[in-house]
Amino acid sequence: MSLNKHQQLDRTGYDPEETQQINASLHGMCNGLEIQQNGEHTQNLGPNRRRSSKSIFVRNWPIVSQPLALLAIFALLWGIAYSVLPRELTEPNTPFMRLWFLFVGAQISGILVSLTGLPDMLGMLFWGVLYTNVGWAEFQGLQKVEVFLRESALVNIMLLAGLGLDYDSLKRLFRFIMQLTLIPTVAEVVAIAVLSRYLLDLPWLWGVLLGLVVTAVSPNVVVTVLLRLKEERLGMNKGIHTLIIAMTSCNDVLAIFLFGVILGVIFSTGNLTSQILQGPIGIVIGLVFGGACGAGLLYLPSYTAKYTNGLRFTITILAGTLSVVGSKLIGYPSAGALGCIMTAFVAGTGWKKRIDYDTNEVEMYLDLLWKFLKPVSFSLIGKEVNFSVLEGKTVLYGAITLLVAVVLRLAFSYISTLGSDLNWKEKAYVTLSGFPKATVQAALGPAALDLARSLNATDDLPRAQTVLIVTVLAIVFTAPLGALLMIKLAPRWLKKELPETNGA
Repeated sequence: MSLNKHQQLDRTGYDPEETQQINASLHGMCNGLEIQQNGEHTQNLGPNRRRSSKSIFVRNWPIVSQPLALLAIFALLWGIAYSVLPRELTEPNTPFMRLWFLFVGAQISGILVSLTGLPDMLGMLFWGVLYTNVGWAEFQGLQKVEVFLRESALVNIMLLAGLGLDYDSLKRLFRFIMQLTLIPTVAEVVAIAVLSRYLLDLPWLWGVLLGLVVTAVSPNVVVTVLLRLKEERLGMNKGIHTLIIAMTSCNDVLAIFLFGVILGVIFSTGNLTSQILQGPIGIVIGLVFGGACGAGLLYLPSYTAKYTNGLRFTITILAGTLSVVGSKLIGYPSAGALGCIMTAFVAGTGWKKRIDYDTNEVEMYLDLLWKFLKPVSFSLIGKEVNFSVLEGKTVLYGAITLLVAVVLRLAFSYISTLGSDLNWKEKAYVTLSGFPKATVQAALGPAALDLARSLNATDDLPRAQTVLIVTVLAIVFTAPLGALLMIKLAPRWLKKELPETNGA
């Protein structure tokens, strides 16, 4: 089945420019291909490599220049802060500046690691781990700032997930997409819940919470690989690209939504009746709030207004933020995630029906915001990994839990493709696309720990810490390996469509 309308992957709610950076990481893994400045791939033939006498730095300048620009912005902001704020806030050894150096160092580490052929997020994560274990992660008085920054990253991810949902694709491929989403997700969550109950000593609800964090698929890694495959015209003949993107978006939306529900139930302090009603009431609040905000964005501002896109972005991000922080204020935190996703989905669906959708830049602004929040998110999650209090058995049993759960997910993913018109290699590739974990995990992983700290729930702090540790392991183990496998196996498992073929 040809799905040409939806094969333009740069409109899926994920950053087309950020894909360049991850493509640079994939470049190091896939020796035999060289990424040129125009985005084309040419065969590396050994002796011809000498033709390119340019330094590595010059060849990669289009990719490296963007994170360097972010560093320049960080430096300029510090200069402004140093000029106008009191010295007790801007001296290097103050909590504010230590927090600032955490983010700047994460950005630098991300750049350096990406040049070695690994995803930049690993450098950001490891910088956070290093930062806390050398004793620099002391941010007295800024705990609320940390929580707000993490929530901002979560809002950004949820809005991008909502915009990534394509209504037409969902309607046309609903049964198959739901099959690919629900069966592997349920299998992985159940496996993690059972294993964590007996290996990590987590209560059942906490095990389910951990499973929902781990089961989400990294959209940035997957979409980046698909963009590269699109250039090589691999897997386009049966709408595999659209299928994988729709499955990834639905998987993330389902995981984020259920995570919010379970988190609300775990930290509910009311009687049994209120705990039971916590989830359903939160769902209703999230649907109503998100639907109202999304519908409002279709008319406010006007499509003909001069600053339509800037105002749309501002209202979208503020509505998402209010959904998350406001739901906590009224005691129904499970409504926050669903409100965010619904806002973006309803608004995005309406915008895509307009003739002038090409002029809509809300995704681009959200992607730009993520470039700032990415080092913040990954460094803050790494900052929670303190070796002095880390138990070796937690790491060992966490790794075993992940290994078994991921293998089960892959097996059930393949089973869920049965009955389609894909051959066994294409089914295997669709299955493999659910392997990488990174972006959503960085946003969800610390959420339980932040909430436990804010509520002073001392009994739940060790459990929340375990969830975070396993989340870090999931990112480290699956993100680089998943990207590598998807790139290396694509030429073997996917058919190449001829340029003159439109697909049937």
